[in-house]
Amino acid sequence: MNTEQIISKLTEIFVTYGPKFIGAIVVLILGIWLIKLMVRGMNKMMDRSNIDPSLKPFLKTLSRTLLRALLFISVLGMVGVEMTSFIAILGAAGLAVGLALSGTLQNLAGGVMILLFKPFKVGDYIEAQGYSGTVKEIQIFNTVLKTPDAKIIIIPNGGLSNSSMTNYSAEETRRVDWTFGIAYGDDSDKAKKVLRDLLESDDRVLKDPAVFIAISALADSSVNFTVRAWVKSADYWPLFFEMNERVYKTFEKEGLNIPFPQMDVHLQKQ
Repeated sequence: MNTEQIISKLTEIFVTYGPKFIGAIVVLILGIWLIKLMVRGMNKMMDRSNIDPSLKPFLKTLSRTLLRALLFISVLGMVGVEMTSFIAILGAAGLAVGLALSGTLQNLAGGVMILLFKPFKVGDYIEAQGYSGTVKEIQIFNTVLKTPDAKIIIIPNGGLSNSSMTNYSAEETRRVDWTFGIAYGDDSDKAKKVLRDLLESDDRVLKDPAVFIAISALADSSVNFTVRAWVKSADYWPLFFEMNERVYKTFEKEGLNIPFPQMDVHLQKQ
């Protein structure tokens, strides 16, 4: 091809595809600018609403990614790329990636479910997958727990969203249960009064529901009392441990014996 033919061919290509490329570039620039405005507006809307803080970064990233994907597909269509074949290629690639990352995608789906339905939130004390601790962070793929002895546990969201889970912080109040025993022959009425006085004198114990105290078992070595009281969730463990110590000291002062397992052995001469 000589110079004139090359120039003629380039001119023909420019006339045919130039406006499309220029239009695609303009749409791309405007689209990116509009996506930034839309994401910024969505952030402001989420800030004014009561959306969980851990959900905001995920929604922001997901929205931006989807909008940019739609923009790029539209731009490719403007310059003449056959979108049917392109979408088929994307679908095949997506299937291959999905099979390779099935576990990761399951954790991603679990993270989305947790963030949307909120079975727990940051700061809750939960028990799941054989572990328990305070929720420190809810990530897209994992949930991070901090145990009372300052260990960090990372649980994949896939299993966490599909299995049983106990949330100890979901309700504002919790019931504290104790079992206290006295020796056979001790005054059971006096023991009940001592237990009731100890609980009712503590401001952390709620008046409603009322304190429950009853003999629950005539065991081998003791008469056992079941004691139940309702407290605010934050007061559960402090009251539980303090009450054990106070009962032990008060029973001793009141002449009530806390028995231990005993066995009587009788020897008979043949």
